[in-house]
Amino acid sequence: MLTIPGNLGRAFCDGVSRRDFLRIGGLAMGGIGLPQLLQAEAASRVGRSAKSVIMIYMAGAPPHQDMFDLKMDAPLEYRGPYKPISTKVPGIQISEHMPHSARIMDKLVPIRSMWGSVTGDHDSHVCYTGRSARGVPVPPGGWPSIGSVMTKLVPRSAREVPPFVGLAPKAGHPPYGSPGHPGFLGPAYSAFRPNGEGVGDLTLNGISSDRLGDRRALLGAFDRMRRDADQSGLMAGLDTFNQQAFDVLTSSRLLEALDVSKESAKTRERYGKGDTKNYGDGAPRNNEHFLVARRLVEAGARCVTMNFGRWDFHSANHSELLTHLPLFDQGLTALVEDLHERGLDKDVAVVAWGEFGRTPQINKDAGRDHWPRVGCAVLAGGGFKTGQVIGATDRLGGEPTDRPVHFGEVFATLYHWLGIDLANTTLPDLSGRPQYLVDGWSPMRELL
Repeated sequence: MLTIPGNLGRAFCDGVSRRDFLRIGGLAMGGIGLPQLLQAEAASRVGRSAKSVIMIYMAGAPPHQDMFDLKMDAPLEYRGPYKPISTKVPGIQISEHMPHSARIMDKLVPIRSMWGSVTGDHDSHVCYTGRSARGVPVPPGGWPSIGSVMTKLVPRSAREVPPFVGLAPKAGHPPYGSPGHPGFLGPAYSAFRPNGEGVGDLTLNGISSDRLGDRRALLGAFDRMRRDADQSGLMAGLDTFNQQAFDVLTSSRLLEALDVSKESAKTRERYGKGDTKNYGDGAPRNNEHFLVARRLVEAGARCVTMNFGRWDFHSANHSELLTHLPLFDQGLTALVEDLHERGLDKDVAVVAWGEFGRTPQINKDAGRDHWPRVGCAVLAGGGFKTGQVIGATDRLGGEPTDRPVHFGEVFATLYHWLGIDLANTTLPDLSGRPQYLVDGWSPMRELL
């Protein structure tokens, strides 16, 4: 293991110094080194794109009836105590506890009719892949997440920044801390996790920053010697991958993107701080992750996933929701407005959702239980047709009645928007069988 202890500047907002981050932040995943990652990335490419995706997993599944789909005509034990408020778009109303979203509704697309969770299990898998983790056939190795697919198919825009970054923490319930898994694509396509498990095993250990150049020269000398003896051309290719690995490790671009102290006090106040501690066995309600996500896509990341809170309110739903909803409302809208102001709204798509919805009827503990039949999502950016609501549910909020939207349709929309030919693009699973990116779903005509 390697450590680069040089003088790398001040600490990040969470108290981790630049020195510590570079020491623990070697860009490798699960024992796979950066050169192997870059080799795998170069193996297959589809299309050319300068676009990025920010995907926000609302761990535990939020209550759609208390956010985007209030049912004021339902009995009290269904509708709950919240009141709707009007938004910037006439005819669209949402929860009174989402005033920021109401103010920028012209830049948002709430979906009120999401479905696709087969079992109603708590699992981020459906949010990151568009497919249920159980109850349907799964190929050897499992389905890859959108970040892994993008790493495979969408060219990098910056060699100094990983294409797929997951801001997920370690969580008591592992799916709540998942950034999206690589599935049958393998560990080389995993997310880079600035604070994830195992990163400490992927480090530069015992080499100071001023000695790194000497080690680089030594590595180059060995590679030249091996290349001279190699007739296959493999070593010549490895020179390129090693060069790219050094580009990441010796550049400050990733570190700069992760350092929100570079932002003005006004910008940081706009996003809010939230909480850096996990909420129960879920994720933190960390508003600074919205800001970090924006900085990462600006720096060249293609896909950034982040996990926000723990929305599994089986009891005291409405009081618990007030520990999450105002922070989420602030962070999401700050991100969306920031993207527009920076001219990134057409090149960055934002998706926020949980794995399913919540029961229409409030239970005896004043909570809402799991309800896989229908849930909600909100989209922004991407040059999409915003300022509209897609889908509707019945009077009690229990069944979709208009335009049911499967998770796979959102993924089809994103892949199409990225320039990927869904009809002709497949990826081989571990058995060698080609797999399509989505199961026959088409891009959503309402958005494009």
